[in-house]
Amino acid sequence: MFTLPASPKLALGCLAGLWCAAQLFAAEIAPVPTDQAIATILESKVILRQKGKYPGAGSEFGYNEHGHPKTLKTVIENDRYVGWATLVKTRSGELIVAFSGDRDSHVDPWGKTQLVRSLDQGKTWSEPETITSTPLDDRDAGIIQTKAGTLLVSWFTSTVALEKSPFPGAWDRYARHAEKVTQEIRDQWKGNWVRRSEDNGKTWGPPIRNLGSAPHGPIELRDGRLLYLGNAEWQGHKTMTIEQSTDDGRTWSVIGNIPKPEGMKAGLGEPHMVETRSGKLIALVRHEPKDKQCFLLQSESTDGGKTWTPLHSTGLWGFPPHAILLKNGWLMVAYGHRREPFGERAAISRDEGKTWDVDTQVSLIGAPGPDLGYPSSAQLDDGSLLTVYYQAEKLGQPTYLGSTHWRLKE
Repeated sequence: MFTLPASPKLALGCLAGLWCAAQLFAAEIAPVPTDQAIATILESKVILRQKGKYPGAGSEFGYNEHGHPKTLKTVIENDRYVGWATLVKTRSGELIVAFSGDRDSHVDPWGKTQLVRSLDQGKTWSEPETITSTPLDDRDAGIIQTKAGTLLVSWFTSTVALEKSPFPGAWDRYARHAEKVTQEIRDQWKGNWVRRSEDNGKTWGPPIRNLGSAPHGPIELRDGRLLYLGNAEWQGHKTMTIEQSTDDGRTWSVIGNIPKPEGMKAGLGEPHMVETRSGKLIALVRHEPKDKQCFLLQSESTDGGKTWTPLHSTGLWGFPPHAILLKNGWLMVAYGHRREPFGERAAISRDEGKTWDVDTQVSLIGAPGPDLGYPSSAQLDDGSLLTVYYQAEKLGQPTYLGSTHWRLKE
């Protein structure tokens, strides 16, 4: 059984460390003004917590009379970890959020693609349903509904929790499980995927491989084509490819790419794009250089995604993006703000992405620390907006899915 150290000096040091940790973990969500320059925050709330189910911190272990390990005290872990959500409003008015849930932590081998639903514009939500659970970690679920009524969910699988680097803590924890996940299993399931449902999610077709991946998945253009801007290995190098599907997501082919600018050493990732009223495509990209000037980058296409302008800064600090076209023709992008003051933010472009209103960004909700974000939004029937995201209420606690209901002042 674990006990406090025998040395009083060491014990005091441990207690002091615990006190410091308690102060650190006590950090809570900072409130944001409900009435802001261009928006009114109507309500922020938790839409999903997943209760813990395994022994966690505080559990005690010893040995029985035969010398075998024995659990002396079981303390169930705090809530499970959930993250990386995408919201869609279907033609029937239902709201569906796809996310990665039932996790131990940010990096583990257990993540599942799950859904929650709302039939009352986000006031209440269903219990989560699992739609995909591969032998690997299923992460970053995107979701759209096509004109044919098909629900299309995207995600990628990861083996990093099964490898010695770059997360040694995860390897230490899951090394025995990693031994059971053969290379054959890893080769079969590692990659980027989409799945289709033609009956509103009651049943799902088999996983379909595609080349690239991005947290919020593909979009549908007004001409019915599906375009997927994602990070990929293509023609022997890392880039961001644009894949096209003309058969409702059944097959995909690369039609273009957005290359990394010459001399840019930091990686680019987790892009999303939106079609404007005029048909121009706007791509927004996460950028995390070493100097921490993490401004969203942007590129445009006027030929349906085949060619793109050079990436340039939007002036919006944050990542990663999710953009939508509003009913009035404006563009709105939501993103995580992973520096103080931490939280979820949004910004508006009134000129199809030529400029963004950097000076009057909307603070949707504060957060206690940088494990947050991946917000995704939909415009409701009354013109207001609902944005979903993941974060924790206090630093050190497991994450939850939250939503902020807000309205722009036009």
